[in-house]
Amino acid sequence: MELAFIPSPSRGVLYLGPIPLRGYAFCIIIGVFVGVWLGNKRWIARGGRAGTVADIAVWAVPFGLVGGRLYHVITDYELYFSEGRDWVDAFKVWEGGLGIWGAIALGALGAWIGCRRRGIPLPAYADALAPGIALAQAIGRWGNWFNQELYGKATDLPWAVKITSSTDGRVPGTYQPTFLYESLWCVGVAFLVIWADRRFKLGHGRAFALYVASYCVGRAWIEYLRVDDAHHILGLRLNDWTALVVFLLAVTYFVISAKKRPGREEVVEPGVSAEETDGDEKADGDEKAGAADEGDSPEAKEKAAEEPEKSESEEDAKDGAESAKKS
Repeated sequence: MELAFIPSPSRGVLYLGPIPLRGYAFCIIIGVFVGVWLGNKRWIARGGRAGTVADIAVWAVPFGLVGGRLYHVITDYELYFSEGRDWVDAFKVWEGGLGIWGAIALGALGAWIGCRRRGIPLPAYADALAPGIALAQAIGRWGNWFNQELYGKATDLPWAVKITSSTDGRVPGTYQPTFLYESLWCVGVAFLVIWADRRFKLGHGRAFALYVASYCVGRAWIEYLRVDDAHHILGLRLNDWTALVVFLLAVTYFVISAKKRPGREEVVEPGVSAEETDGDEKADGDEKAGAADEGDSPEAKEKAAEEPEKSESEEDAKDGAESAKKS
């Protein structure tokens, strides 16, 4: 008997007049905004300029979306290019299907282009953005809930997700909510990176490497629970192998970077310190201008008028003293 479960939405699309609002796309968009917002706060705290994260995200986000879609289409090509399938569906991103591995890879390329145009080191930018990316993933995973996809093995746990759709071979029932597990894991990864960054002053890309390694650990056991079709190599799903390889690369980078470039970057964005100095000089100039304006006030004018009278009295007293000496 099913006492409790997470219900799936009756549909993943709402219509605002003729405009379709798809839950999957909505989650991705919200995730991007949250990621950029947090990244901007961290970038400013590191000495960067407000708005730089968003400017570079203009390059990173489109590249990331293309990369995520390419990874999905390549690793699940049979969904689009096998007999009875329409290859045009490969372009329908709103229907789901973004691989985080491809999104991070091509997203990093886009970020590198944006950073290079502004003379900013990519590792510093990646460190500032790392927790925001994890939170963006946490929010984006709920898009799978709207699409009733990427769930795990059948279960009667009280937090199981109830699948009602029977399209594309789905069997209605209650299953492990792997989208929820990954969402919660990503939130934990974000807090872990923020804590470690404050505690150990991570720099030169190590905060980003910690995010990547931590995410891979969670993705490995979550992937084990999933029941959607996937390619297997030596008994393991393809994404498990990808997570293992990426984890080793991230840990290797973290260790080597810590030995070669310990500490954190002193300057993350050229020109910011000079602008702050100019701002201080401008403030000093404003104070001096304010003092000059005070000289034109009625009180200052009265004080100036009293000073000549005082000076004339002193000169008369001085002349009188000299005349007394002569006599």
